[in-house]
Parts: sequence; C-alpha cells; structure tokens
Amino acid sequence: MSGAGAPDLTVDASGLRIAIIAGSWHDEVMSSLIEGAQQSVAAAGAEHSLFRVAGAFELPLAAQTALAPVEEGGGDFDAAVCLGVIIRGGTPHFDYVCNAVTDGLTRVQLDARRPVGFGVLTTDDEQQALDRSGRPGAPESKGKEAAEAALHLAISTRTIAATAL
Repeated sequence: MSGAGAPDLTVDASGLRIAIIAGSWHDEVMSSLIEGAQQSVAAAGAEHSLFRVAGAFELPLAAQTALAPVEEGGGDFDAAVCLGVIIRGGTPHFDYVCNAVTDGLTRVQLDARRPVGFGVLTTDDEQQALDRSGRPGAPESKGKEAAEAALHLAISTRTIAATAL
C-alpha cells in the first residue's frame, strides 16, 4: 500500500473552520472516508461542516464556493477536504473525470490560496477503494489523511505568511 512511510501531520487547528465536501457515489466507501475526515478535524480542534455533492466531478466548484470570501458568495472556510470515489470502468470516462477533478481541485487551491485536502480515490476496482476507505479492517484511511494534510497546510501557510517582513 502507498501509505507506508506516511508523515505525522498532527497539528493544533483550534479556531479553523473546515468544509468537508463529499461525493455521493459508493456509499459504503464514502461513509468511511467522511468518518475519517471528521475524526481528524475534530481531533485537531477545528470545526467542520459537511456538504454532499452528486459526485467527484462536482467537487471543484463546491470547494471553490466553500473557500471564497463571504462577500463573493462563498463560505469563507479556512480549508476544504474533498472526498470522492472514481472507479475505473470500460471507457475513457474514468480518465476524463480523474483529470478534471485533480486539475480542478489544484486550481481551486492555488486560486483561493487556501488548502484543499485531496481525498479522491481513483481505483481500478471497488476492493481497492474499500482498502483505502478507513472502514474497519482497511489498511488505509484516505479521508483521515486528506483532512490531516489540509489542516497541516492551513497551519503551515499561516506560519509562512506570519514571517513576512
């Protein structure tokens, strides 16, 4: 599994507001991803709100809205944790959706200058998704990891900005 050698990204994120945005496909996998993200955010002392969207393709716009300032019609969250599942099928649809979601979330993070945790599983089959979901017995929890990464980056970027002359 790719989780070998993962860093400890535990931070004190007290006072931060986190948007957890999750697709609706593959409920068993999504439930565990969401639970892992929620537990990580709570353990770090941050507040969160959960928003559900139809699927992975809808994640970038939801994240963009969550991170935008209130005066621009956004939620003004400090970070977004985006969770989804894309399982390879027999058509190129998988590749198009994976690329669109990855590129879209990267753009949102850079444009908003706020962290986006990437918890979108892109797997060859459902078993691989279950193995990464964080459900009991699963070797990895990508929901937890995505939340930890977003929280860590939120604290890191604040530290970097605080060193400005």
